[in-house]
Amino acid sequence: MKNWKSVLTGILVFALLPAVAQDKYFTRTGKISFVSKGVIETISAKHNSVTCVLDTKSGQIQFAVLMRGFEFRKALMQEHFNENYVESDKYPKATFKGDITNNNAIDYSKEGTYNANVKGKLTLHGETRDVESAGTIVVKNGRLTASADFNILLSDYRIRIPAVVKDNISNTVNITVDCPMEPLKN
Repeated sequence: MKNWKSVLTGILVFALLPAVAQDKYFTRTGKISFVSKGVIETISAKHNSVTCVLDTKSGQIQFAVLMRGFEFRKALMQEHFNENYVESDKYPKATFKGDITNNNAIDYSKEGTYNANVKGKLTLHGETRDVESAGTIVVKNGRLTASADFNILLSDYRIRIPAVVKDNISNTVNITVDCPMEPLKN
């Protein structure tokens, strides 16, 4: 009788483990891009190695991105971005830590597209600011994709635009996030 209970307990624990693992989703291949539309030139870059973790139970979400990973269409833009603007040697990464404020409205067990309201703190160039954005969570085939689109001001993050190009570069930057995630394996 005691053996039977042990076997049953073991089966239940192993049966529940996948459900626990389904609470957290992860990627290292998320994508972030940004666009700054200036009077003379539009500056854009993309990054394809974004780390993201989402806890579906609590709604907590975190992103991390290495600044040197942004790719520009012109090598000189990339050099200026890393050396003069975001100072990648001094501030090597940007992070976001926040919550999906309407997490209880998202059914992670049911396929579909859900509106997600995200609120948290973005740290960039050594400055941390509150950020709020509307986005989406897509649930499909046991995977999630978190997407959002929002604007920041470079001046909020003490990123200085040199006077010589101040009229060419916008202080407003549009950021797009797209992170397909899989269940985090223990």
